[in-house]
Amino acid sequence: MDYITRYLDEVGQALRSLPHDEMNQAIDILNQARKDGKQVFVMGNGGSAAMASHFACDLGKGTVEETKPRFKVLSLNDNIPLLTAYGNDFGYDVVFAEPLASLAQPGDVAIAISSSGNSPNVLLAMDKAAEIGLTTIGISGYQGGKLRGKVNVCVAVPANAQHPDSMQHVEDGQWVILHAIFVAIRQGVK
Repeated sequence: MDYITRYLDEVGQALRSLPHDEMNQAIDILNQARKDGKQVFVMGNGGSAAMASHFACDLGKGTVEETKPRFKVLSLNDNIPLLTAYGNDFGYDVVFAEPLASLAQPGDVAIAISSSGNSPNVLLAMDKAAEIGLTTIGISGYQGGKLRGKVNVCVAVPANAQHPDSMQHVEDGQWVILHAIFVAIRQGVK
């Protein structure tokens, strides 16, 4: 078996094991936020930052319909000047928590994307979100890491942490989770 076939088989196995119940819970939370006019804040580091930006774009533009309210969605990692100012002046751990403290209202939604589930700035942001009264969703890998204990719903991609390509398997699964949630919302189905 060549490497590509093996890799695709491994990713396929992870995708077949995705937690549907948690994905459906995330869809319900986001549909309710849309209906109630609540803000949705998305965040992540590195590749997860790219996912956060992409998901905010999907929700913000890809769900626009004349008969439904628009999503009020913002990716917290997209304001580079603000992110670097907080990082420089107060430390990188607060780059998401501080904007949440300024922007979020009780009942809003915070979505944390962290492949390991252990990114300190994402974890601190979820603490701040809970303090403010936000509903929280984690998109993670493996068993969810520390993020699992800090969010209302954690959607984790199962992966073998000992496998040399496990992080890529997790990231592939996270993209599929985010797109599945988006498409279900756009189409009005679960």
